[in-house]
This record gives sequence, C-alpha cells and structure tokens, in this order.
Amino acid sequence: MAIKSVAKNKKAWHEYFILEEFEAGIELVGTEVKSVRKGAVNLKDSYVDVKNGEAFIIGMHISPYENGNIFNRDPLRIRKLLLHKKEIFKLMGKLTEEGLTVVPLEIYLKDKWIKMKIALAKGKKLYDKRDAAAEKSAKRNMERVLKSFNN
Repeated sequence: MAIKSVAKNKKAWHEYFILEEFEAGIELVGTEVKSVRKGAVNLKDSYVDVKNGEAFIIGMHISPYENGNIFNRDPLRIRKLLLHKKEIFKLMGKLTEEGLTVVPLEIYLKDKWIKMKIALAKGKKLYDKRDAAAEKSAKRNMERVLKSFNN
C-alpha cells in the first residue's frame, strides 16, 4: 500500500491542538482528480462542516486542469467527504462542544485513491503558540548541544 503525500496543511498544526484524526475520501470530478495528482491543491484556509449527516470540505482550492477546458469546475467549490456514518455522528457530537472544529491536515494518494486526513481540533490561544515556539526552540538548542558533545 503506497502512500504519497500531495499537500499538507502546516498552518493547522500551528493554529490548533489536534485531538483526533480521521481518514476520509473526497468526492471529485475527473479534471479535479488530475489536478490533485499533479499537486495543484491548497488546504490553507479550508475547514470541514458537518450538516444533515454529511461532511463537506469548504475553502479547499484545487487549481483548474490546464487541458480540462469545459470540464473544469469552480476551484473553490464545496466538496463532499466520504466517511462512515459512525464517524460522522461522532464528529457531529464533538462539534457541539465549544471551541472544537474539524480541519484538514493532509491530502494523499493511497494506492489509486485520493484520501484526506482530517482532524478534530481545538484552537490555540496566542500564549499557547508562544509556549509551543519556545518549546521547539529549546528542543532545537538541546539537540545542537548534544550534537556538539558527540562530535
């Protein structure tokens, strides 16, 4: 089972605490599939909305395929996510809690299928981001010191 990453949402790891991850399929049309396989996709400002027992990705940009002419769709259109009913109901229950949202983390190719990793997340406050940056910096400094001792 070969997995090849197409696009990652690095901003999500900076802006949110990731609580739980899910794997979802995406409902795409032919030219969108070709664009995704080329890597012409952006997850930066996208999010997942759950309505009427269905999950949708909103704000994901898939660039139009150059050779697609009349078959190209709107790059920012709302696309349906393919999840099991049990997962959707779990997300719906968790989203009623205050401060929780569902964000996309990554789009990848799993064999011949295009999959998306989505996560239940809680927004970070400014001081949380500062703590994370300070912790990352301290870790980097420790690794640098240990590396100099080993040499």
